[in-house]
Amino acid sequence: MNNIIYHNARCSKSRATLAILKENGVDFEIIKYLETPPTAGEIKALISALKIDARSLMRTSEAPYKAQNLDNKSLSEADLIQAMIDNPILIERPIVKTNKGVAIGRPPENILNII
Repeated sequence: MNNIIYHNARCSKSRATLAILKENGVDFEIIKYLETPPTAGEIKALISALKIDARSLMRTSEAPYKAQNLDNKSLSEADLIQAMIDNPILIERPIVKTNKGVAIGRPPENILNII
């Protein structure tokens, strides 16, 4: 399996996580998820691997979250996943995927146990 980081270069946590990968000599692929959003299947796989629900993968402070009333508890997992595909800024970052697991780099040290 390829090691992957879903990365946003404008995010300090994402940059710090990237630095940890480099410092530890980990080969990885950078996916700039704002330019190339993950598919519904990829998001579902990340949610499953992280053992969380779709809302837990969302950045609830982002403008699209509020503008689209995504805090509505009646929205389904599929609705929330579609919102992340349509507005990738809503996806929590960074996410690192290795053959040892998946972790959100908040804080960046969270990834140490999967590299």
